[in-house]
Amino acid sequence: MASVSITEIKPGLKLSKDVHTPLGGLLLQKGTVLLPRDLEILRAFMVQSVDVDNGEQETKSSVDSRAAIPQRSVPSVQAGKDSVTTVQRSSFLEEYDRMIQLVKSTYPSVIAAEIPIFELRGQLEALISQIKDYNLLTFSPRSMSEYDYIYHHAVLCALSSYQLAKWIGLQQKDWMQAAFAGLFHDIGNFKIDPAVLYKPQPLTAEEVEEMKRHTTYGYQLLKNVTAINEGVRLAALQHHEKVDGTGYPLRLDGGKIHIYAKIVGIVDIFHAMTLNRVYQKAQSPYLVLEQIHAEAFGKLDPSIVSTLISKVTEFHNGTVVRLSNDQIGEIVFTDRNHPTRPMVSVNGQIINLIQQRQLCINEIISS
Repeated sequence: MASVSITEIKPGLKLSKDVHTPLGGLLLQKGTVLLPRDLEILRAFMVQSVDVDNGEQETKSSVDSRAAIPQRSVPSVQAGKDSVTTVQRSSFLEEYDRMIQLVKSTYPSVIAAEIPIFELRGQLEALISQIKDYNLLTFSPRSMSEYDYIYHHAVLCALSSYQLAKWIGLQQKDWMQAAFAGLFHDIGNFKIDPAVLYKPQPLTAEEVEEMKRHTTYGYQLLKNVTAINEGVRLAALQHHEKVDGTGYPLRLDGGKIHIYAKIVGIVDIFHAMTLNRVYQKAQSPYLVLEQIHAEAFGKLDPSIVSTLISKVTEFHNGTVVRLSNDQIGEIVFTDRNHPTRPMVSVNGQIINLIQQRQLCINEIISS
């Protein structure tokens, strides 16, 4: 057994010991025959050296044979590219739960320690590789305590920011950076007094001002983080700015707000209102979309809001939904001018949600 620097390692060598991430997660198992892809992973996680067998390097045929076999679900991080590939696909829910656990284990210590950006990126890429199974409007975590809200909110904002960046036509290199913007936008909250952050009663004026400082705290925490661009830092600073200049902390108008901050500002509102919190129960996502649509005139970027609503309400006729009065029915027609209020057939009776404003869709049962 010999310890070899990552700068000298070559494909075909066999690991004699498990390799772990800086936070202790298993990265590569003992006995793994290293492929070029594995070297990328080791470099991405800033591993300095690994222990390998002293025996000769495995033959090319044995390495090629291993490459043809489906392997573990470690993400392949390609340097300089915002692309997402995985060696073996696991389920979206599995990757989501792993992402939550990683965020929970790292975020509370970001004030005292560096943000493990490459480990977070690797797991975020693994999660995004399954994004076809994610629907912003219908997804709900399998289990979430009210005190875990802050972690779920971060991960959901990352996923939704990635999708929205793609939908509005940003270049592919921006998609992962937009996801980072969603993931880190509220990281400044960890410098807020927990008694204020989790207070179930209304905040005092002084506490409100303290909460608002999370934007500047977040920018400061991200200032020296590598592998993210300035837009990610600005999203932490600007995601509460409004296009009419009434937001905070700098009262910027729409022309001065970074596009990532505009994206994150919208998904932040959506997920904040549709997840259970210590002081607020989750609201119907359809009512929340209507509120976001109302805010689009003067507060939020109207073109981004319009794209979001159009994309997430592309229901097919026959989609089964539950209404706010607990009746279950099928969507039979959607007016694209009122996408959150389609016509729903309940026991043969047509309910026009445009006219019956007291009702709304609470959830999609099947599509």
